[in-house]
Amino acid sequence: MKKLRLYLDTSVWNFYYADDAPEKKEVTRCFFKNLKSGHYHIYSSSVVVREIENADKKTASDLVSLIKMYPPTMLDVTGEIDELADVYIAEAVVPEKKRDDALHIAIATVYEMDALVSWNYKHLANLSKKEKVRAVSILQGYLKELEMITHMEVIDDE
Repeated sequence: MKKLRLYLDTSVWNFYYADDAPEKKEVTRCFFKNLKSGHYHIYSSSVVVREIENADKKTASDLVSLIKMYPPTMLDVTGEIDELADVYIAEAVVPEKKRDDALHIAIATVYEMDALVSWNYKHLANLSKKEKVRAVSILQGYLKELEMITHMEVIDDE
């Protein structure tokens, strides 16, 4: 069976330590434990690294250690990705002030990920956004459908 290609946004890494959201923390830890099954290839980007670097020192240190424990393939942000992110913003898929979210979507789209995994329900992991992303992506020539989901949708408990 083909391994799923999953792009992990910053929230995936953040909720590993989210003491203020115990249910999400538990699901996130289960997701990372599940990575050992080998059913997935995980990917991330310099956008995630930059967002982590902007966190407080302790959080940033914890997240860098986590990324070292579960090293994703790092994807480059190219001009093509920047341009696609601009289109997502221009088409009101994502607000201009949430450019990093537009970049996450563009990265996952251009690199043809199977899914963008996120806890960000407002701008990423929701059906309405998925439909808008799909419409804009098709108009821009990106035909592979991108799933925008939470961790719960890929955890294999068996």
